[in-house]
Amino acid sequence: MNKTIRRASVFALLLVLALLVRATWVQFYDGKALADDNDNRRNVIETYSRPLGNIIVAGDAITGSARTKGSDLAYKRTYKNGRLYAAVTGYASQAYAPTQLEGIYKDLLNGTDNQLKSVLDTVTGERSEPGNVLTTIDPAVQKAAYDALGGNKGAAVAVDPKTGRILAVVSTPSYDPGQLTDANTAGAAWKKLNADKDKPLTNRALRQPLPPGSTFKLVVAAAALEDGLYKNVDEHTASPDPYVMPGTTRPLENENKSAPCENASIRVALRYSCNNVFGKMAVDLGQDKVKAMAEKFGFNDDELDVPVRAYASVYPSDMDKAQTALSGIGQFDVTATPLQMAMVSAAIANGGKLVSPHMVSQITDSGGDVVKDYDDSADTKEIVSSSTAEQLQSAMETVVKDGTGTNALIDGVTVGGKTGTAQHGENNSKTPYAWFTSYGKSDSSGKEVAVAVMVEQSDAARSEVSGNGLAAPVAKAMMQAALK
Repeated sequence: MNKTIRRASVFALLLVLALLVRATWVQFYDGKALADDNDNRRNVIETYSRPLGNIIVAGDAITGSARTKGSDLAYKRTYKNGRLYAAVTGYASQAYAPTQLEGIYKDLLNGTDNQLKSVLDTVTGERSEPGNVLTTIDPAVQKAAYDALGGNKGAAVAVDPKTGRILAVVSTPSYDPGQLTDANTAGAAWKKLNADKDKPLTNRALRQPLPPGSTFKLVVAAAALEDGLYKNVDEHTASPDPYVMPGTTRPLENENKSAPCENASIRVALRYSCNNVFGKMAVDLGQDKVKAMAEKFGFNDDELDVPVRAYASVYPSDMDKAQTALSGIGQFDVTATPLQMAMVSAAIANGGKLVSPHMVSQITDSGGDVVKDYDDSADTKEIVSSSTAEQLQSAMETVVKDGTGTNALIDGVTVGGKTGTAQHGENNSKTPYAWFTSYGKSDSSGKEVAVAVMVEQSDAARSEVSGNGLAAPVAKAMMQAALK
């Protein structure tokens, strides 16, 4: 063989090898990437080629699947009481990425989750039968919250303090996730929902932190008792009224000008929601100690999964003393979700221990066998000592019996709570946010529940906006439903 033919043969061989390498690469690497691409129509066709698994509330499916007509997508997702449960389920859409529990468990619900695979499925590569998601939601508590919020823009969360099971997650105004399931009609619904100034797609219960106002005073009180700044909730504090914030000429004024807030004890200060007491207390403790306590309750945690990822509630750093004073009454840059403030009340109600909140109890395969049990894996952390928790419970019960939270009173139930009215806008120019966080303990059954309610906007006149007036009645309805 002459040199020219030999070189040509080697070059041809190299081309063949390169072609084989490229074909192998496309088959085993690019092929998988293309198969997993969200824009691959075949994936959507496969996902909706048969009914999805379901999300379950108290034994009943609140989702379903319906046969489609004139589409290459054989089925679409359906919802029972979609607006009531939208903040729990989210949506599974033929056109848009799934959200909330639909998004977290999309692989389980469509049968592609490896946890569902049998030995035979692994060998054959067949898609498994879809699994189901069993929630912790109590339908009576969920409906009570939704109905009580009514036409108000707001949110509510209920938690069982002993188990961490989330009993209700409500955000209003809500939306019907069924509007987004069909690819032929989802686009128009999507545009309308996103153009709505009330932002119905926002989950206000888990994913919209706002200033918590005076409900945050519970955290400051916990820090003061744990630190030993004050021995108990009945010891007089060193709290002048008016209290001029350090480095300023501005007094931290109280809403109730006639309230006995000068040198008031923690009990009296919570009862009348004395700003001077908790602003001064935060300064006396220092921002680092208040921040440490806030973080024990869950603030500044950007990895709080329930299992939906909740937005972090924030207690800021690098404040001056005047800003620290404002933080002590839940203002300045302090923000919280209703979930976070429900966690504060839950920990106090549970003797100082916080059980990790979760709204899924189990995930199962198609036959009902448990794939994972979240109730068994819930963590418990000690936030404050049992004695501090008892002190705070006593003071919170005074708030409801004789203070600013009387609208939450329930016959046969021991209720402790804290109101909050958070300033909104520059120089408090906009309508304040109304808050209420509380716990209820049945005197007969021993059942317990902790709740938090935030009313962002209502039809009430500005002068009538208060935690007791707007939020406490919602909390009361939820506690009554939970403790039946």
